[in-house]
Amino acid sequence: MATRKQVVSILLMGLAVSALMLPGSMAAEGAAGAGGGGRSGIRTNADSTMGGTGILKDELDDETRERTKRGLEWLAKHAAKDLGAGGYGSTSIAITALAGIAFLAGGNMPGEGPYGKEVDAVLDTVIKNTQETGLIAKPGDGSPMYDHGFATLFLAEVYGMTHRADVKEKLQLALRLIVSTQNKEGGWQYQPQPLTADTSATICQVMALRAARNAGIHVPRTTIDNAMNYTKRCQNADGGYRYMLTGGDSRSGWARTSASTVALYYMGKYEGTEIERAAEYLKRHLPGKGQADDGDPGAVAGYMFFYGNYYMCQTMFMLGGEHWAAYWPLIKTELVKRQQKDGNWTGEAGEVYATSMALIILQVPNRLLPILQK
Repeated sequence: MATRKQVVSILLMGLAVSALMLPGSMAAEGAAGAGGGGRSGIRTNADSTMGGTGILKDELDDETRERTKRGLEWLAKHAAKDLGAGGYGSTSIAITALAGIAFLAGGNMPGEGPYGKEVDAVLDTVIKNTQETGLIAKPGDGSPMYDHGFATLFLAEVYGMTHRADVKEKLQLALRLIVSTQNKEGGWQYQPQPLTADTSATICQVMALRAARNAGIHVPRTTIDNAMNYTKRCQNADGGYRYMLTGGDSRSGWARTSASTVALYYMGKYEGTEIERAAEYLKRHLPGKGQADDGDPGAVAGYMFFYGNYYMCQTMFMLGGEHWAAYWPLIKTELVKRQQKDGNWTGEAGEVYATSMALIILQVPNRLLPILQK
């Protein structure tokens, strides 16, 4: 039976998240998109739910707000108890960073808001675990680039809010490591070396780069162009995305398809056949409608639920229109049903991981994270 640490590594190998479009950050490949005469039939953020106008007039009801409040209270209690030991339950830096993002999604900032002190604690943990090379991970972590990607994303979000010099210093170190470890295909792998590449590790670094660029930090255009080309080439004929370009599992999976699709948005690919085909593929994998079949030979029904829907929520939010309207009620209802009486969620890589993921998903309609700004 796999250990808890092995389960965490397997889940984080899935795919990563975050950093929605901001004007002027990365050049749009399909700038004609929505409202500009673009050929895509998909309604993107310009005429959907982004900015508060669209099909869903009341995305957050009173029950959802109350469930979110209880979840944040639970997460804060565990922050106070565990962060002093080096992370939530002394677990990976990736999960610690995700918990921090869950607090940020509620409008909290370092030292500000009901959970400002918890954001400070997460930030302190991430900074303390930034090595001289720029790698952000705990010693002995088997897949450090996942820790690194999520932690760099968190740093970029915090820097964008605060412009603190100490955060900028660590963020720039972390970014240099990402740029220097991109392989010749345009992707990244588990280790900080430019050898093989897979979609999961690649997406994680792309999101960190995007968030940093949004915060005003220089990111080489060639790094993004190469990553975009790599991601496009990993799409299968059915519209889904494979794990690796060459070798490995070539089957499509709904979680990595969600992440790969929204990553294309973050890199400036707003429309086109890649987006359309992926959207059609994801229609067959909505919550309760085919998510057990994720293309992973080791998966069982529900095994990928939290991390997969973390990515799918981002994707459907960006696609907007009928896609968001079809997805949001399903995932909101499912998360409310799965919440425990103490306010937390359980599953996959443990309570803190599942609770952080659930809270980020439920707070996407808040549009408070810098990465979710239009």
